Amino acid sequence: MIFSKILIRWYSNNKRELPWRQTKEPYYIWLSEIILQQTQVKQGLPYYISFIDTFPSVFDLARADEEDVLKLWQGLGYYSRARNLHATAKYIADQLNGEFPNNYKDLLKLKGVGDYTASAIASICFDEVTAVVDGNVYRVLSRYFGIDTPINSSKGAKEFKELAQELIDKKNPAEFNQAIMEFGATQCKPQNPDCNICPCNKGCIAFNKNTINSLPVKIKSAKAKKKYFNFLVLISEDGKTILEKREGKGIWQNLYQFPLIETNKNIDDKTLKTLIKAHDVIKGMPFELSLYNKDVVVHKLSHQHLHTKFWVVNVNKLLVEGIPTNQIHNYAVPILIGNFIEAFNF
Repeated sequence: MIFSKILIRWYSNNKRELPWRQTKEPYYIWLSEIILQQTQVKQGLPYYISFIDTFPSVFDLARADEEDVLKLWQGLGYYSRARNLHATAKYIADQLNGEFPNNYKDLLKLKGVGDYTASAIASICFDEVTAVVDGNVYRVLSRYFGIDTPINSSKGAKEFKELAQELIDKKNPAEFNQAIMEFGATQCKPQNPDCNICPCNKGCIAFNKNTINSLPVKIKSAKAKKKYFNFLVLISEDGKTILEKREGKGIWQNLYQFPLIETNKNIDDKTLKTLIKAHDVIKGMPFELSLYNKDVVVHKLSHQHLHTKFWVVNVNKLLVEGIPTNQIHNYAVPILIGNFIEAFNF
């Protein structure tokens, strides 16, 4: 039996029942694929349900305020996905009368949609014969065919895309694409896959050569940079605090955070007191300072590690307009800030 038929038969018996698999509506498929970029199903599923409940159609999402979209996205990370999601919804609602492009080429023009997402939507919704290649597909193909070309190289991207395109079931592209992704997610897992029950083990080169753990090959990325963040959690006697909206480009663009002092190393309270006195939120006012987290919180992003301290700054009153601390949960914040807010229990 050929490779594609084995996968499709396996999928029909083993696929998880997921809400986006009950429809071919492009809005739902697009939404699920954007949420599941760099996110596992078990984490992304509650977000998908929340988005569908809050924004049942692309028009509802288009009419939403960006802050509401970011707030609903909070905790998923990679916030550019949420901003692109909102921008694309407005484009489809306003410029395309709510109709998604019905082919890979035009889908690729949408903001936040790359080769994988365009292929998924085109095949699942419109039966276009265009193969998906994501992390799961890379793993399945590299192991089965024994390919050691780095998957994060331009050569690897081209090689695996061409191979997937050769293998796709021309009569049933949607089922094949979903089958190979599901197979990689639940059977050909990154760690400790149960190869003994795998329907592909007879033809799998990695299984027969005992190279499962060395494939796929990935070029190591540059070492993450260290940054040192000192957040000032100001609390006034009338129960207000300050959140600032991050402007400009960046992963946390348009999200809220406490006033920040960034340093080139970990600092103590004595050093921070000197820096605070020159900060706009204090300007010479008397204050009391205490460190909330005795252990530095290290928040790991793909390209940088944030060594973070939260400093509670008690003041008589705020020099700028603050927000009541009981309203702090209404603001879209990075997960790093959100975790502190939950722990501090304003």
